[in-house]
Amino acid sequence: MAEVKSQGAIEAMEVTEASRETEWEKPSFVGQLFLGNLNVDLIHPFPEQPAADKAEADEFLKKLERFLAENVDAEAMDAKGEYDYSLFDGFAELGAWGMKIPKEYGGLGFSATNYNRAIGLVATWCGSSVAWLSAHQSIGVPQPLKLFGTEEQKKKYLPRLAKGAISAFALTEPGVGSDPAKMETRATPSPDGKGWILNGEKLWCTNGLKAEVIVVMAQTPPKVVKGKEKKQISAFILEMNTPGVEISHRCQFMGLRAIGNVLIKFNNVFIPKENLLWGEGQGLKLALITLNTGRLTIPAGCAAGARRMLQIAQDWVNERVQWGAPIGKHEGVASKLAWMASHTLAMEAIVWLTSGLADRGDVDLRLEAAMAKLFNTEVAWQCADHLVQIRGGRGFETSQSLAARGEKPYPVERILRDMRINRIFEGTSEIQHLFIAREAVDPHMKRGYKILVPETPVGEKLGAAAKAGAFYAAWYPSRYVGWSRGKYGQFGKLGKHMGYVERQSRHLSRSIFHAMMRYQAKLERKQMVLFRIVDIGTDLFAMSATIAYATMLAKQGQKNAMELADVFCAEARKRIEYNFTNLFADGDDKAYKVVQNLMKGEYDWLQGTLVEESADAMPTPEAVEAAISKLR
Repeated sequence: MAEVKSQGAIEAMEVTEASRETEWEKPSFVGQLFLGNLNVDLIHPFPEQPAADKAEADEFLKKLERFLAENVDAEAMDAKGEYDYSLFDGFAELGAWGMKIPKEYGGLGFSATNYNRAIGLVATWCGSSVAWLSAHQSIGVPQPLKLFGTEEQKKKYLPRLAKGAISAFALTEPGVGSDPAKMETRATPSPDGKGWILNGEKLWCTNGLKAEVIVVMAQTPPKVVKGKEKKQISAFILEMNTPGVEISHRCQFMGLRAIGNVLIKFNNVFIPKENLLWGEGQGLKLALITLNTGRLTIPAGCAAGARRMLQIAQDWVNERVQWGAPIGKHEGVASKLAWMASHTLAMEAIVWLTSGLADRGDVDLRLEAAMAKLFNTEVAWQCADHLVQIRGGRGFETSQSLAARGEKPYPVERILRDMRINRIFEGTSEIQHLFIAREAVDPHMKRGYKILVPETPVGEKLGAAAKAGAFYAAWYPSRYVGWSRGKYGQFGKLGKHMGYVERQSRHLSRSIFHAMMRYQAKLERKQMVLFRIVDIGTDLFAMSATIAYATMLAKQGQKNAMELADVFCAEARKRIEYNFTNLFADGDDKAYKVVQNLMKGEYDWLQGTLVEESADAMPTPEAVEAAISKLR
């Protein structure tokens, strides 16, 4: 029986599918991994940064570090909840606003590797500073303009942006997160034909508080394609001083308290027609590609932050003595520190692998970038949690309080608060899972879609079944065949783990096929199955990157790199085995049923306080707002 979908769900899928990059012109390491093919040649030898490229940024990084040390007081900005805007000029003098802008337009023209080196450095000092710098050029106007702008647009805006004109990217709306079909901001052609009239609002626009120019997404009039109306989402360059643009609210957050995220309202805002980016109806694809290419920044910040957390933890486990020995001698604490150290190595491996491949330009990185975002943000959050636990009460205490009573003012509780947003920024972990899963099942969907859809005519269905049957008759048995033991001697003692990656990649490819056969068209609704498939693939990718990276480091003289990678691979293998064992866990359906009943109010008895409250006892919205105002 066919599953009935709402019109809204169908529209959302159609809009999203129309905006996907469907072609793979370059090879993808992860794409092949999902098909059961381990293409080691794409990641080994590990892409080392060319000496000339490294030298280009070395002096800049020294100046940047001095500037951060002498001027950036992250604790003061966090306590005040406001950024020190005088730092903007200092960053401008360094050229930091133009790190990703090509030299011909006044920028530094850094490679992805050099840019992520700089972002990582800033991340070890101040998360809010990273947000200002990266939102400006990783996803702000420079990135989509560089990729899709006309030469006239580039000449007009890029030099200005390189000098420090702050930019932002406006996509999210109060009622729209990851469902672009519901976008309500609209741009309609002006009566005189000279441009567009923009109306609507955008939420959580990072840098919006101080932005001079932004890229804004809006629905434009639909087009009729093959007799069917098709929604159009377009991208525009917008000057923030245009009449009708209003910053209506400054958002406040639990972490990154000095960033400038705002709610922006547009009331009959005129945008000149030459400010349309790429073309009408290309906005969502532009947004997705921009996020894909800019997505490596957050993983770089997470990896650098993990280095700082590891340093704090190492200092403390040597200093703190309990039961006659440093707490690092106790296995319960040691296991957490080992996890942090080994996973920090893995995060760095992923950052420098993806950065190096981006600079090399011969690999399609959309899946690798999504996995870098997913893995590094989840792992960095776990590192922060481990660090708080290792530091105990001092991890929960603010740095100001520690300093006031004479202790080292490690900002652990601020690190925890600042780190949390990374699992949400630029696509939540759940969205990363779904994006990766969609690409993982795509090769099978292309072969089996007509078979699985009930509306397909019988003749077409039989033809598609014959073609798919011929393919899978050869492909499926081959996913069981292969000899990997002793095959990867170039990785030394880590070769056994690379052999494991190869075997489990074949296992994963079979499991994806099994999931397709088991759930057919309903697979898209089995999100927990898809999430576990993605988690397996992500750990296999992380293992591969770490093995290649540690092998390179060992050749460079880092004698303990192989040992650390071995510990990481052992941990990753445990997760992989667990996810394979529970891939089709029946607990998913039970949990889903509980939540549906919860939404109906059947578990209201489990909520609220233990004292029965009357409606009169509940605080009014006005009282809540007054209480919040007192805390600001």
